[in-house]
Amino acid sequence: MLFSDKVLAWFNQQGRKHFPWQQDKTPYRVWISEIMLQQTQVTTVIPFYLRFMQSFPTAIDLANADEDLVLHHWTGLGYYARARNLHKAAKIIRDEYQGEFPSNIDDVIALPGIGRSTAGAILSLSLNQHHPILDGNVKRVLARCFMVAGYPGQASFDKALWQHSEQLTPQIGVANFNQAMMDLGATVCTRSKPKCTDCPLLELCQAEKHNTQTNFPAKKPKKVKPVKQTIMVMFTNADSVFMYKRPASGIWGGLWSFYEISSIDELSLLAEKLGFVISNKQQLDAFRHTFSHFHLDITPLTVEITQSNTIINDNEQQLWYHLKHGANIGLAASSKTLLALLEK
Repeated sequence: MLFSDKVLAWFNQQGRKHFPWQQDKTPYRVWISEIMLQQTQVTTVIPFYLRFMQSFPTAIDLANADEDLVLHHWTGLGYYARARNLHKAAKIIRDEYQGEFPSNIDDVIALPGIGRSTAGAILSLSLNQHHPILDGNVKRVLARCFMVAGYPGQASFDKALWQHSEQLTPQIGVANFNQAMMDLGATVCTRSKPKCTDCPLLELCQAEKHNTQTNFPAKKPKKVKPVKQTIMVMFTNADSVFMYKRPASGIWGGLWSFYEISSIDELSLLAEKLGFVISNKQQLDAFRHTFSHFHLDITPLTVEITQSNTIINDNEQQLWYHLKHGANIGLAASSKTLLALLEK
């Protein structure tokens, strides 16, 4: 039996077929799910997906929405560049494709935030177009099955796996095949403790024959992450706290956060700049937020103020965030943690 036949037979019996994005499949619905599922577990994604689709049922709805509202719906999913790219791509779809998600793979790849594998997944799963895919789960299945040396992101490793994916993806049943390959990696051929006896590729898997499953893919050489420090200042007045919207680029781009200082000595200057008079302040316990490339140790500083002639910078968006009523805005991960401290 061919590789693809084994995979398709397994999918018919064991494949996952009941996720929200697998019902009433359209390129738009599949696109949203594929972006949300990047770096995020299925169980986490489902409630976010349902809320997102209820608010933005079409690409035009998404394109016409305010960015803050889009980011608000994404708050808690992390990797916020995904949401900003979704919003940018939706505007292109509205303006250049009359609101219809493009069906040509080159056009799809040209959209912000979509690479070759994601484009192939969208068009194959929703339209049954013949495109190979190579997400993290598929890489693991193929690397083990054919004992491909290297680690994800390494050019020679990815090139070899693309060749396997291209050769193995069948002309018929491509939607089920691609979904099955992702499901295999997610549920059977897992990073640790793979369930090899449940795998339809058991007889073909070279890593299983040599008992080296966990050696494939190899782990990317680790770099020691640098540690940075910052003080985040929460200016409070009654039941509200002062926040500002971060620049579109950089960490937490386009999200609402708190002003930062590098030392307590800078507090008076910041308060003066904002037109605040300080009545009391309290430093809270520091906590660590980890990014992909560094650790950030955050020291929260609550500062009670009396408001006086607040100076609004034309280049910044600022607001008083009500702790009880909230607001439909996108919040940085650190902001959510800090707000929770204030709400206690």
